[in-house]
Amino acid sequence: MDIFSAAVMLFLIMDPLGNLPIFASILRHIDPKKRRRVLIRELLFALGIMLLFLFAGEAILNFLNLRSESVSIAGGIILFLIAIRMIFPQPGGVVGLAAGEEPFIVPMAIPLMAGPSVLAALILLAHTDSTRMVDWTIALLAAWGASAVILLFYKVFTKLLGEKGLTAVERLMGMVLVMISVQMFLDGVANYIAHTGQVN
Repeated sequence: MDIFSAAVMLFLIMDPLGNLPIFASILRHIDPKKRRRVLIRELLFALGIMLLFLFAGEAILNFLNLRSESVSIAGGIILFLIAIRMIFPQPGGVVGLAAGEEPFIVPMAIPLMAGPSVLAALILLAHTDSTRMVDWTIALLAAWGASAVILLFYKVFTKLLGEKGLTAVERLMGMVLVMISVQMFLDGVANYIAHTGQVN
């Protein structure tokens, strides 16, 4: 896999367009003056976490005696809880924060931006060919940069959709996110069972 192919793959897994309604829903509960700062901070957190997993993900999982399936199952559960809040809105929005309270790492950096699928893909890239870490780093930075640009202009999409349109898209994405989270959970369970069966 070349750098461009890896970057495209990571960009598609990050799915910034799919995350737009969720990010907008979270940010609209925050003071307008703080929104850009919070978004940039969470994007940088996500980049840091993805770089960490690219270079040390496999070692971290081995040190904690965890498998990649654990990342998938945990991420699926978190995304499912977020999706339920999107479909059935509650005070504080999709993350249950009080009005004006800032999200911190969860859920914007993890699992929305640096989700289990992205982290697993990065671990796989590093495991497949550890001699090309510079190439994988460039691919990650390119995918993250393109995603960050799209998310930083979420206000443009918010203006186009309007309040009611954004609410409708948010609930629709909630339904999609439920399916994605369940699939993520099932994939983790299936891989765990398959791995356990091979060991036995």
